Amino acid sequence: MTESPRTPHPRTGTRVVHRRYVPHGHAHYAGNLVDGAYSLGLFGDVATELCIVTDGDEGLFASYDDVQFRAPVRAGDVLEVAAELVRAGRRSRVMDFTVHVVARGAATADAPGRAEVLDPPLLATTATGTVVVP
Repeated sequence: MTESPRTPHPRTGTRVVHRRYVPHGHAHYAGNLVDGAYSLGLFGDVATELCIVTDGDEGLFASYDDVQFRAPVRAGDVLEVAAELVRAGRRSRVMDFTVHVVARGAATADAPGRAEVLDPPLLATTATGTVVVP
């Protein structure tokens, strides 16, 4: 069994980005709205990868600070989810998170699969969180 290399001092500014399509099965409210917990789950995914990149370990989420839902997330959206390391302690890692809607479904009766790229992307959710690593 080999151990993952561990970065002695994780670098602030290290960033991880995922893109994800929001399936219609996740619509929870009228207007195909998705609940805010969906974004928080995605933050956990990018935080896990960021911990692997910086520490060779998945880490454990300890807390969120200042979660803000700024715009709706809807089924049919394509999201860009990012985590950036902003502070690294001995075992704690503080990260800033964002969810941007980069494309959105725009179905019509004649074109039920129609969608459009949003330019600029729409900032939907922000948060700061703390993760601990062994």
